[in-house]
Amino acid sequence: MSISMIGIDHNMAPVDIRAKFAFTKKNAGEAMEKIKNENGIYGCVILSTCNRLEVWASVDDEEEEVCLYDCLCRIKGITEDSYRQYFVERKDQEAVEHLFYLTSGLKSQIIGEDQILTQVKDALNLARENFAADGVLEVLFRMAATAGKRIKTEVPFSHGNPSVIHQAIGFLAEKGYSLRDKTCMVIGNGEMGKVAAQALQEAGADVTVTIRQYRSGVVNIPLGCKRINYGDRMEYVPQCDLVVSATASPNFTLREELFQGIRTKDDLILIDLAVPRDIEPSVGKIQGVTLYDMDSFRIEEVPAELQENLEAAGAIVREQMDEFFQWLDGRDLIPRIQDIKDEAVNDLNLRIAKILKKTPMEEDDRQNLVHAVDTAAGKVVNKLIFGLRDSLNQEIFLECVAGLEKIYEE
Repeated sequence: MSISMIGIDHNMAPVDIRAKFAFTKKNAGEAMEKIKNENGIYGCVILSTCNRLEVWASVDDEEEEVCLYDCLCRIKGITEDSYRQYFVERKDQEAVEHLFYLTSGLKSQIIGEDQILTQVKDALNLARENFAADGVLEVLFRMAATAGKRIKTEVPFSHGNPSVIHQAIGFLAEKGYSLRDKTCMVIGNGEMGKVAAQALQEAGADVTVTIRQYRSGVVNIPLGCKRINYGDRMEYVPQCDLVVSATASPNFTLREELFQGIRTKDDLILIDLAVPRDIEPSVGKIQGVTLYDMDSFRIEEVPAELQENLEAAGAIVREQMDEFFQWLDGRDLIPRIQDIKDEAVNDLNLRIAKILKKTPMEEDDRQNLVHAVDTAAGKVVNKLIFGLRDSLNQEIFLECVAGLEKIYEE
């Protein structure tokens, strides 16, 4: 068995290309089930966020090689092969290393952000709900999450609470734009919408959040924020200095036609934090409107003050990765060790068979004795082999296992 993944992210493709392969929660669950049903695939996990789409699978090495890109395109109804250039494929060691660094926030658009940790855990939970994750992917994603949690608690990054909205606020501040006393609206009350509303409020803005009318029960919004119905958003736009849209809707929340007959402030700022896009790109061409999307806020290089923290985080990642590979190697070795044990027990039986036959006792007692000897011999062999595993490095231990297998080769 091997681990395989394909992925597309903000470093490889613009937001419009990423949007073609994005999944909602419901669609991701259905897609995982379909991919797992492909020949040669034992398990599947799909990670779909604003910045990336990744398809993970544990595959049978004996089967004809599975192309995850082709599986993804079939599910999405995409026939063009031109998008293949935006994807990267990783396998085994390279794939595992990527997931651990990713979950730790070290491959995010904003270095050290911890939203990806929640997203990775949510992806695994969704795979569980749809019975798509097998044992290998289950352990892989759990151990990657453990590394991320350790880094979050042991290596606090110096630039505070990193997220795309915080990066956007910093970006605007560098241009001399202050949010103090500005009127802001956040469209969307999901995780990202709440983070955006909280960040804008902390920056000194007057924040209003849209709420869908059809939602039942009490809808929580950040303390201190106001609320309006989603359907009233365009009536509120003329009062706004800045509007953030961060929903999971497959449709535009702000379209160019909705601005007809509406007089906005001369320097209205719109920030689209959704993938697929929430705001129709042509809205950015309206006089007095400035539109930013997910790709507008990039870190071109790692600040020098983060380097020490990155090194500490990298050490944790490598430690957790070693633990995973020890588990994986041990898992693959168990059938081989079982075969060695069976051969050794059989060897012992052949050597003592004549002695047992000559020993005066009832046949039932003889069979019970043979069974007891088999059990004891198996325990001794296991103790010896696993004792070697615990005292030798992995490479030498694997050589020992191979040597023991050769003893009983015919």
